[in-house]
Amino acid sequence: MNDDKNKNDEPWDGVSEADAEYQLNAKKLEVVRKILLNLRTNIDRAVRLLDEGYQGDATLVREKLEEIKNGFLDESATDGEVKVVEGVFDGHQMIGADGQEYQVPPNYASKSKLVEGDILKLTIDGRGNFVYKQIGPIERKRIKAQLNQDGSHQYFAVMGPKRWKLLSAAVTYFRGASGDEVVILVPQSSNSKWAAVENVVKN
Repeated sequence: MNDDKNKNDEPWDGVSEADAEYQLNAKKLEVVRKILLNLRTNIDRAVRLLDEGYQGDATLVREKLEEIKNGFLDESATDGEVKVVEGVFDGHQMIGADGQEYQVPPNYASKSKLVEGDILKLTIDGRGNFVYKQIGPIERKRIKAQLNQDGSHQYFAVMGPKRWKLLSAAVTYFRGASGDEVVILVPQSSNSKWAAVENVVKN
């Protein structure tokens, strides 16, 4: 009985229980430090969006990035020559969890009916090919609006005082023109600057 007790009291692999606990706490503190640094990066990015005149829901992209950073999804990974980055679609491009902006092909965004706030995964292979995949669609709602185009050829969906930017590729795919009725998809419970085109009803 005493032999077993003495054996349990001996340090494991030469590390005392107190030292092992100290090392564990130090690792936890380092993890917390990295999380806080990542959150600060996200907040700085959100502030830059505001400074650049972002007119959608200012918290939407930031909240989705925080979900990625907090472990809801892996933010990035590298496997050999393949790099994977996850981020949030802001209506026409992806804001990566690494703080970078990645251009999303308009045809892919249009055909996939991506909505502002959707979470995407980007895989970049050794040859530089970019492959996007939608992995976290935001809840969306359907709205009927009128299709308009301004002097700079930017398409808009208008419903009363509200206005959403539309990807030109999506409008031309449905052969839309100013004055047509357009069916759009927007975030269910957040304001957005952009909308996805689901269909166009010709007038």
